[in-house]
Amino acid sequence: MIKPTVAVFFGSRSTEHDVSIVTAISSVIRPLKLSQKYDVLPVYIAKDGRWYGDPALGDIALYTSGGIDAFLKKQQPLSVLFDHGLKLVKNRGLKRQTISVDVAFPALHGTHGEDGEIMGIFEMAGVAYVGCDVESSAIAMDKVATKQVAQAAGLTVVKDVIFTKSEYAKAQKTLIDKIEKELGYPAFVKPPHLGSSIGVTRVNNRTELQNAIEVALVYDWRVLIEQAVPNLREATLPILGNGDELTPAYLEEPLFDSNEFFDFETKYMGSGKKTGGKKAGGKAGAQGYSRIPADFKKDIYDEAEQTALRAYQAVGCSGIARVDILIDYKKEKVYFNEINPLPGSLYAHNWQRRGISNVELVERLVTLAQQRAADKRQLETAFNTNFLRQF
Repeated sequence: MIKPTVAVFFGSRSTEHDVSIVTAISSVIRPLKLSQKYDVLPVYIAKDGRWYGDPALGDIALYTSGGIDAFLKKQQPLSVLFDHGLKLVKNRGLKRQTISVDVAFPALHGTHGEDGEIMGIFEMAGVAYVGCDVESSAIAMDKVATKQVAQAAGLTVVKDVIFTKSEYAKAQKTLIDKIEKELGYPAFVKPPHLGSSIGVTRVNNRTELQNAIEVALVYDWRVLIEQAVPNLREATLPILGNGDELTPAYLEEPLFDSNEFFDFETKYMGSGKKTGGKKAGGKAGAQGYSRIPADFKKDIYDEAEQTALRAYQAVGCSGIARVDILIDYKKEKVYFNEINPLPGSLYAHNWQRRGISNVELVERLVTLAQQRAADKRQLETAFNTNFLRQF
């Protein structure tokens, strides 16, 4: 029996390049191989944008040892062929190897991947691919657009001020005054198009605000400033599924000091140590310490879960995504925050608590990709007309 070929794409020209490598190898490539159902091809996209395909690229030691650059110097980059699907072509001297991809599994965080760009390539090729489509990925990776869609769906969001780099250059004082008047302190400054909390800063005064805006504008052409939620408890919900057939994991509460926030350092570098979560009885997950399931009152838990599910559907997510929620626990008010269309490490630690192993998780994602591709093939994409005959 011929196994379907699953190509796993990771790395790329992104600030989250290294996080992508860990997600791809630990949470996608390894369990796909363990399933013994697929031929797995690691496709590493280097920081210069070149694509490389080789089984050795699925070994984390190649990256942790610093040997990746020397390895790539001996490799020929892949070329892409659109020929009744997606084919990857690898030249080895006079030999040419063509690999037909049955399912593309993007494990790309941030720009040039998670934002929908690579999904456009998969769509043009007509190949099944895992996760959110072009439109939903692009919306989810734009925090401003996501909030607008959520509001249109009737969800509650945090008050904000939004402006572009050019607007800030023309009216810096006016915008700073507006932020202080409408939002006050503390507030959060965010580059709308980045994930993993990169460039996000909590500010408590005018000087910190100005500095944080300058930092955000290094990463993005637009800035999102949000009012801090008082009495804050955060929650996040990973979700699997297409359309109306959705499976939520457990609502998870990251544990951290209320004066801190869940930044990149906390998520990926400190194992939650600076948050004090371990003392609170939390479990170590992929991104620090958290409580699974969150111990909110039942009505708050249910409202947070429903808010996440409604946001997932409103944005049009499919395959997998993670929805983040903010809660004012004294006023018992639930806010939609944002959507991550590719959760770090697929949030496998949460799914395991739900009884879904890493292997079953990736198998489900491949099946969902194949189902969506089959549904799309039923749609007409061509329309015959007599338009050209008039010329």
